Amino acid sequence: MPSVAVKLYSVFFKLLLRRRLQSRLQSLSSDQSSTTSATSFGVSSRPEESTAPPNPSFASDGVATKDIHIDPLTSLSIRIFLPDPSRLSVSTPPVRRNSFPSHPHPVAPSPPSDPNNRRASFDVTAAYTGYLPTSDPRKRVGSRRLPVIIQFHGGAFVMGSSDSAANDLFCRRIAKLCEAIVIAVGYRLAPESQYPAAFDDGFKVINWIAKQANLAGFGKSVGSMDPFGASMVEPWLAAHADPSRCVLLGVSCGANIADYVARKLVDSRNLIDPVRVVAQVLMYPFFIGTAPTQSELKLANSYFYDKQMCILAWKLVLPENEFSLDHPAANPLVPDRGPPLKCMPPTLTVVAEHDWMKDRGIAYSEALRKVNVDAPVLEYKDTVHEFATLDILLKTPQAQACAEDVAIWVKKYISTRGHELSY
Repeated sequence: MPSVAVKLYSVFFKLLLRRRLQSRLQSLSSDQSSTTSATSFGVSSRPEESTAPPNPSFASDGVATKDIHIDPLTSLSIRIFLPDPSRLSVSTPPVRRNSFPSHPHPVAPSPPSDPNNRRASFDVTAAYTGYLPTSDPRKRVGSRRLPVIIQFHGGAFVMGSSDSAANDLFCRRIAKLCEAIVIAVGYRLAPESQYPAAFDDGFKVINWIAKQANLAGFGKSVGSMDPFGASMVEPWLAAHADPSRCVLLGVSCGANIADYVARKLVDSRNLIDPVRVVAQVLMYPFFIGTAPTQSELKLANSYFYDKQMCILAWKLVLPENEFSLDHPAANPLVPDRGPPLKCMPPTLTVVAEHDWMKDRGIAYSEALRKVNVDAPVLEYKDTVHEFATLDILLKTPQAQACAEDVAIWVKKYISTRGHELSY
């Protein structure tokens, strides 16, 4: 059973979350009754939540970070986590055909963003003190190309962010264990931006990565690039990323987004070259449905996220005329959801023993295995929803073990030796 401290914290967490959800539901109802339409720009963080500032230099843990606002029309942003190339394994695997080309010349990276204003103005002439790759690949420390993990945070679609303190620590851990670049997605939150905003944001990031690779490739082919074109290239990705080895990693509601993006990629694989998603990880997915499962009946009032609060969250996410617990975004096994499950990438599902949502995640994994998709399930005893990513639980042995287990499985598919299939 969870410890007394976890049980007490869960009570406090649920009270606070319920109050926030009800408050936002009332605000949504008021907006709808007054015919006020939500702006498409949206928000990707909450002022009451603690954040970790970006650090573009390699900190003591060997991971540098930077924030980039990638869509001028919305609040969509990302945080890039780059493990120190000089600290990685000394072996240099061969670069795949679809890797980012070496950047032809150095460009100024995007300056770190103001955590209180993602659209803040910056002095482009200010001295940059963060990590900047050298323009000559032969002189570059740690020239090995790194796989890319696209991570979607949790928070019931209504809270959390790519730069929250807890998400920052989790992504740093994953970046080091997997020896990969992690791109944490700051998608738009509900109810300011309802479905499909957050889900579309996930796919926008995939397209942005593809554009970055193609832009860097163009720069290499022509030998030089004008200042405007050079300023559009993200230097960390141009120097170190291999987009042909991408993994989607979703946490809680982020797992729903990851699975949605994987399905969109199956339908649109010819439109996102050179990005290839080779696997996905669904950590305690936020799945639900009309017909209750055994775990829902037994654990409906479980720790942190009980069933009634999750239903309330879905009312904030889905437009009123689309609300259904069997909505394709909520239930992965509704008929005719498409594409065929046999086309899905290898999928690792992580579930917690005391999580009422676990049965539906397990059922989805079983459905994938029936059509010969590699889809193992890792269930952790004496754990609760978000046991490996919630701030109070991040440093527990179970959280550390889960991150290590995820890294072991992911490395099967991001290794340049074997496992050449991609989706």
